[in-house]
Amino acid sequence: MQAALITDSQELRQLTAFFAWTAWASVANRPDKPYSYTNNFPYDTLVGNVATTDTLVWSALSLIALLGGIALVLFAFGRWDFLGWKAGEVGHVHPKPIKTGVATDSQRGVIKYFLIVAVLVLAQGMLGALVAHYRADPGSFYGIDLSRIFPSNLARTWHLQLALFWIATAFVGGALFLAPAISGKEPKGQSVGVNILFAALIIVVGGSLLGEMLGINNWLGNLWFWLGHQGWEFLDLGRFWQILLAIGLIFWLVLLIRGVISARENPDRNEIASLFMLVAIGIPVFYLPALFFTSTTNFTVVDVWRFWIIHLWVEGFFELFATVMVAIVFFLLGIVSHKTAARVIYLDAILFLGSGIIGTGHHWYWTGQSNITLALSAVFSALEVVPLTLLTLDAWDFIKLTRGTPALAGGARECEVCGEEVAMPHKWTFYFLMAVGFWNFVGAGVFGFLINMPIVSYYEVGTMLTPNHGHAALMGVFGMLGMALLTFALRQVLNDKQWAGIEKYIRVGFWGLNIGLLLMVLITLFPGGVLQMVDVVNNGYWHARSQAFLGGSLIKFIEWIRIAPDLIFGIAGVVPIVIAALLTYMTILKKPMKA
Repeated sequence: MQAALITDSQELRQLTAFFAWTAWASVANRPDKPYSYTNNFPYDTLVGNVATTDTLVWSALSLIALLGGIALVLFAFGRWDFLGWKAGEVGHVHPKPIKTGVATDSQRGVIKYFLIVAVLVLAQGMLGALVAHYRADPGSFYGIDLSRIFPSNLARTWHLQLALFWIATAFVGGALFLAPAISGKEPKGQSVGVNILFAALIIVVGGSLLGEMLGINNWLGNLWFWLGHQGWEFLDLGRFWQILLAIGLIFWLVLLIRGVISARENPDRNEIASLFMLVAIGIPVFYLPALFFTSTTNFTVVDVWRFWIIHLWVEGFFELFATVMVAIVFFLLGIVSHKTAARVIYLDAILFLGSGIIGTGHHWYWTGQSNITLALSAVFSALEVVPLTLLTLDAWDFIKLTRGTPALAGGARECEVCGEEVAMPHKWTFYFLMAVGFWNFVGAGVFGFLINMPIVSYYEVGTMLTPNHGHAALMGVFGMLGMALLTFALRQVLNDKQWAGIEKYIRVGFWGLNIGLLLMVLITLFPGGVLQMVDVVNNGYWHARSQAFLGGSLIKFIEWIRIAPDLIFGIAGVVPIVIAALLTYMTILKKPMKA
């Protein structure tokens, strides 16, 4: 933080008053209760803050809910053989898949979205490395004091904001790319709308990032809330940019519906098209709670709506929207029938939203909510692992659907069910989708459940175990899905000869991203988080967040070895993806091929 950043006496008084209020709320007992307003968080025996009875009891009961939920899923999959992505005769279909090397005007226009996605991933990764460096060496960046230009709070803000921007851009672009493939036609003026939305995207991304820099440096005066930095993690962008983002999402929805709606006339595509539109409506509608608070709203109220966006909007409705897009890709490629695709969408909607909506409350254990929040959220957070376990049951069917028997001449494969030759031009799209399944279970399931248990959350929240889950889940699930959509679009607009020069970059990028992320988790974030949680238990929460712990030699060493996975992720993972996107964009500019 910059020295003497706040000099106004009134602002200094308000800041110290806020510190005093939070300290009081975390220690003072609720009326007629033996625990504080924050359920005795943070842990500190010196002031009597220890884990409550409810924290222990509901942690145990959440395990029972988890085991019971998994048992029901195993029973259902054993009883009804039509559930999931079946590769056998049940639900098998073998229609002619869509052709590669052809694209509509709007689909070619969407390629520049994915070029921006690749560039934003690169920028986000570099900022993430800078944030990690600040933790290892806060004083300098190899002899250069970068903190004067990019203070750590700005680098962290941009790192988080760019993650949301590029993932959302990939989803928006992917949906617009799939629309004409579903309907089989393109509405008049669709490409113009795609270009207008792209310009709006650039304005929102660039304007919000600049505003956050100006706001953090206190250069916007009283306009900081509207144009600068709101100060809420993941919802940092100023309110003006938020409103523009919401308008952009509504405009995207209009483009999507007009591009898909004609598919409802086709009985084989009616249900999937309807589900696509219905789920897409949830994206702009359920972002609106980001506007439900102001700069003077009580912290506890703000955190309700903030985590509505972080968890329910991203991990709930985006997760469901991701399922729909995967189902549509499989259907368009002739791998599953429309009945199988629709069945998977309905099942995932029930499981993801059924557990995820109430499970959102695991973010509110220690923010002033009542114990009923802790009880319900602990149980339903555990149940969130159930649909992720479901993905592991689907894994083998998924592989059989996309792999078949050994490759035939020309890269085609023989279908295990009907013996017909199957063209497999989207090999790396499937690889990225398989990575989504892996990281969904490991990052969101295992690491997510670990920190969502109240008794674990009580000691670890805000330690390195939180970004351990965040990196594995956000990049592993939504990031890899964004890469799958990028790869699908790049492959679809290129013919076989053109793709031959691009594929090597996608191949290297796939392994670089996954190996880099895996090492990032296994050798830095997870072991560092475990050590930090142990320090919380031994010395109190305050100690594990202080330089007394973070400045220790072992933690410094863990931070420094982060260089290796960061370099793998960036150089071997992100850079080849950027090259592939750039070459594809240049190719279609030279010789566009219309559908």
